[in-house]
Amino acid sequence: MQRQLQIIPIPAFKDNYIWLMHNGIDAVAVDPGDAEPLQRTLRALNLNLVAILITHHHQDHIGGVEALIKQFPQINVFAPKLEHYDFKHTPVSEPDRFACADWLPEIDVLDLPGHTLGHVGFYMAQPGQKWLFCGDTLFGAGCGRLFEGTPLQMLTSLQKLAALPEETLVYCTHEYTLHNINFALSIEPNNHVLIQRRQDTQDLRNTESPSLPSTIALELASNPFLRCNSKQIQSTLHLENQPLLEVFTKIRSLRNHY
Repeated sequence: MQRQLQIIPIPAFKDNYIWLMHNGIDAVAVDPGDAEPLQRTLRALNLNLVAILITHHHQDHIGGVEALIKQFPQINVFAPKLEHYDFKHTPVSEPDRFACADWLPEIDVLDLPGHTLGHVGFYMAQPGQKWLFCGDTLFGAGCGRLFEGTPLQMLTSLQKLAALPEETLVYCTHEYTLHNINFALSIEPNNHVLIQRRQDTQDLRNTESPSLPSTIALELASNPFLRCNSKQIQSTLHLENQPLLEVFTKIRSLRNHY
């Protein structure tokens, strides 16, 4: 009997999520920056960790990997080919496709430079279900800071994600959504989807529930970094009819100081 796939968030640090996919027996973790909360969840659910997916090299995404490899010596770790890692891993980059568990669809690797130069995302699809694990590239109503890449690289990465099917579930790795929404409303105050999203997100956070996953459709309708062609955003920024890259660069600069 095939067991149902479940995807659960494991809070870590102040605002990180480690995403855990499991079928009731085995599990795959995404960006385990801290081993302890993941280990606690694995014990509670009696799960065997079989693989780890890494989107980029920042410590809050990889800090728990070595302890997990020690605990699960047969584990497979998949990490960006264009970045350096001291732990044993399989380097991946676009257009690689790989299987990390027979109960999961094959995973497509997407190169998403911007936040870091080697950042990748992981996309899975099967009839009626699509999932994107995008690390710190796309956030709920936001995007990652440009620590290594250029505005053009990040805009190109975001446009790649925006082209995915609208029903795709978006699993990013930080609980930034409400703050991002408040910023977005400062430059697009009449966006009714954004206004409703603020209320919905506030309701979730009031019960300490995650605001994630999002969907590509919701991000297209409310994420300013995917809405650089919005007339209201361009008007607010005094950048009417300017290139999308100029608009994007201005939005990112404003968000850095919000």
